[in-house]
Amino acid sequence: MKQEEGASSFALSAIRGLDLLFSLAALLVLSPLLLLVAISLRFSGEGEVFYRQVRIGKGGREFYLLKFATMMKNSPAMGSGELTLPNDPRVLPLGRVLRKTKLNELPQLLNIVAGDLSLIGPRPQTLRYYNCYRPADRAWIDTIRPGLSGVGSILFRDEETLLSKVTDPIAFDDHVITPYKGQVEHWFAVNQSVSLYFELIFTTVLVVLMPSAGLHQRLLRRVPPPPAELSKLLES
Repeated sequence: MKQEEGASSFALSAIRGLDLLFSLAALLVLSPLLLLVAISLRFSGEGEVFYRQVRIGKGGREFYLLKFATMMKNSPAMGSGELTLPNDPRVLPLGRVLRKTKLNELPQLLNIVAGDLSLIGPRPQTLRYYNCYRPADRAWIDTIRPGLSGVGSILFRDEETLLSKVTDPIAFDDHVITPYKGQVEHWFAVNQSVSLYFELIFTTVLVVLMPSAGLHQRLLRRVPPPPAELSKLLES
């Protein structure tokens, strides 16, 4: 059996340098759009611009993940808690647009500059979902920075729609989707490289621009196979 080794120190240093280069360039280029979204949020909905949530990062360390606010205040204490369901009434009108276009994730460019995130890596989870990972998967996920995008983000690019196809979304997310995410993020941590970094950036852009093109199928052929109850949903 091949020993799991992960990325070399040179690759990790190169990836960190690319993270800084790309995130700073994106902040500069996108600053007018970021300002427009911030002003729109300030004068609509509940007036909140940013949403900060504690997530688990490299080494199991907690950090505050930044997003544009898209939901009602105290939404984690309402309804389905941390899980956002299809047509969730807690999502504000402008928030639906931001979530659909993924613009709500752009403040995380600041998390990348701060070193909390990489552009590509395991999606950082709250403690509740982090604890749904298998211990062996957590051990590998903890060795690298979480990401703004990554394998799990691409495969579950439209998780709300996927959850609309099951009878108990919360249980399915806890016991099927999240543990499987842990396996694919483990796969990424073991196979992390500069070439995979660029591949996943490119795939992320294409998935956002062409969400119905089925580009995630190429990844599905390389990562650990999903459980039977999830396989057909991911392939559709």
